[in-house]
Amino acid sequence: MGCCFGSPAANPSLAAAGQLSSGTGRSQTTSNSANSGASNGSGGSSFSAGSASDISFNEGQILPTSNLRIFSFLELKAATKNFRADALLGEGGFGGVYKGWIGGAVVAVKKLDAESSQGFEEWESEVSFLGRLTHPNLVKLLGYCWEGKELLLVYEYMPKGSLENHLFGRGSAVQPLTWDLRLKIAIGAARGLSFLHTAKQVIYRDFKTSNILLDAFYNAKLSDFGLAKMGPSASQSHLTTRVMGTYGYAAPEYVTTGHLYVKSDVYGFGVVLVELLTGLQALDANRPSEQFSLVNWVTPYLSDTRRIRKVMDPRLAGKYPADAALQTARLALKCLGLEPKTRPSMKEVVEMLEEIESAGGSPKDPRRAAPRGNRKPQSVHHRSPLRPR
Repeated sequence: MGCCFGSPAANPSLAAAGQLSSGTGRSQTTSNSANSGASNGSGGSSFSAGSASDISFNEGQILPTSNLRIFSFLELKAATKNFRADALLGEGGFGGVYKGWIGGAVVAVKKLDAESSQGFEEWESEVSFLGRLTHPNLVKLLGYCWEGKELLLVYEYMPKGSLENHLFGRGSAVQPLTWDLRLKIAIGAARGLSFLHTAKQVIYRDFKTSNILLDAFYNAKLSDFGLAKMGPSASQSHLTTRVMGTYGYAAPEYVTTGHLYVKSDVYGFGVVLVELLTGLQALDANRPSEQFSLVNWVTPYLSDTRRIRKVMDPRLAGKYPADAALQTARLALKCLGLEPKTRPSMKEVVEMLEEIESAGGSPKDPRRAAPRGNRKPQSVHHRSPLRPR
């Protein structure tokens, strides 16, 4: 899991108990109800009150108002059997996520840790964005609870867990993802990110494998909108904001200057594509120092047909279409462009990935070339630099 950085500002006050701010802040601050109604739509963590209609974007929608259910703390305490340890699905900077049952349905309940450094600001951001944005590739927020210091969020349950666990988890229960599933997950995640960018210019700001959850059919859904922000207004190219996110996935211009572009998300997507190809984490202190950063290490391998074979995930056992892998790697390189303007939009990324998928190709071992003429085929053996002995 990546190393998160940045520290949130003081908790904003709410206009009234149980009601979220409808305004958005500017530049270096997140939303604050004191500025409600004064928003110009740039840089905040919630929608402008002026968005009054139900707007559709392909399969996604921006709802005119939130339709979230408000749960009591006692309901969620009972649903998770008092937040029992064996119901714990995972933990993050916000707190623990527990499996629960409400009305016979399985749900995931995220509970704010009293000692959390992220706290109210991120809880409010999640409710604000996921309360009104709906799309097949965004995790569904069912409701929330706010009673005193108790802050909780209730989501649909995602039985296959996170992409992070499938790629980097250990143990016999973790099965390697096939090439087709990796491509399917990449396309789903790209569609979710594209919807955010095109529907309301939302900058996700923390795109990484642990925030990509999978349903029973390996459909990818983006989760954790605690760091999401409204993008710049039409007259601006970027926001200037506190640097927050996860090392290894954050775009270089954001880390060095605090300038946040819509295409800063595209860089993070490129990192995840490289992880899907190689099966290795963006940063790993257990690797030799020159291999600590996956992107810096494997970039020279990603544009060449022969070299890319050396960095493909060995757990694929060579079962992937060589052309598709190369095209995906080259797309990753485009996403990893040092300048935001050189990166493709997420809409373009979706189109390119769908083209790669539609081209098909049998997932066969690309290391075994077909014989030419009367020449006998020879086995080619590679020692992958990713798994040095």
